[in-house]
Parts: sequence; C-alpha cells; structure tokens
Amino acid sequence: VMLDDEDLYGAGVDPVSVRRTIGMVFQRPNPFPTMSIYDNVAAGLKLNGSSKKKDLDAVVEKSLKGANLWNEVKDRLNKPGSGLSGGQQQRLCIARAIAVEPQVLLMDEPCSALDPISTLAIEDLIGELKEQFTIVIVTHNMQQAARVSDRTAFFNLAAVGEPGKLIEIDDTERIFSNPSVQATEDYISGRFG
Repeated sequence: VMLDDEDLYGAGVDPVSVRRTIGMVFQRPNPFPTMSIYDNVAAGLKLNGSSKKKDLDAVVEKSLKGANLWNEVKDRLNKPGSGLSGGQQQRLCIARAIAVEPQVLLMDEPCSALDPISTLAIEDLIGELKEQFTIVIVTHNMQQAARVSDRTAFFNLAAVGEPGKLIEIDDTERIFSNPSVQATEDYISGRFG
C-alpha cells in the first residue's frame, strides 16, 4: 500500500504516523463504549499530546460540525457515545477520525449497517468532506459508488482463495457508462457478482 510514494508496510515506517495520516471509519459504528461523545472525538487529539481544554473544545466542536452532528449532540457532550442512534454513532466515528486532520479518510462500507435515511446523511457528509480530505470508500453498493465517488476502482478475486486484484480504475462516470474492461462491464451489468 503506497501513500505519497511510501510503502506503508515498509521497514522503518512508523505505524503511529500512518494512523495520524490515515483516518479510519469502519463498517459498523464503533464509538469507544466507556467514553462520552466529547471524549470519543478528543481521543486521538489526547493521544497526540493535546491537553488544553480550550483547544480540545474548539476541535471537538469543529469536528462534530464537520460530521453534521453538532446540533444534535451539543447539549449532551458528556453522555456516552454508545447512546446515540446507529447513524449518529457513525457520524461520531467520522468526527473522531477527522479531529486529527488526516490526509486520507478510509471508509470501509460506512453505511452497510445503517438505515436509508442515515445512509443518505453519511453520503451527503462524504460529499462535503471530500473538499477537505482524500476519501477512499470501500463499498459493494454500486449505486452508492456512483453517487459519492469521483473515481472508481473495481477489484475482483482471481479465484476463490486467491488475493484480489485491481481490474480497472477510471472516472466514475466512465466506469459506470463505458468501462474499458469486459469484467467490469459484466459486474456492473449484473452478469456476475
């Protein structure tokens, strides 16, 4: 895996530095269960040495606003993050990820466990966040890929038990309207997959 011409798995690469550079949002919302909403967002900042309450307050508010969650939680920041709805928990996890201002935000099927209304909220949020961050989203939902991405990569397995490989990457509009590779066309049209 390469980022800025550096192998992220290479010898001498500091994993803590990688985690500062790449924020991660998982399939299922995973707020820290024993932490408040506030502490969930501030966790990465505290690990990176930020401890001034005024600075933390500002970043927590900015991050929750950036995740379109501030207005819903501003009066209960000291309540557990696990007490939020599924969609709110996922936006809390997004706020936690963007609080440390990573270069890249990796989202692994961030809507797979959400209802359609929460999915729309996350997709709208992705549209806003891609102005500030490079977002890589993994999804099996082709309609979602078409809605939220600028570029699309299609990966497929060579065979059962074999590692996946990149089949095609291009502008999203081209991938979905006129792919260059037959396997991509077959997948998009539903002939397999």
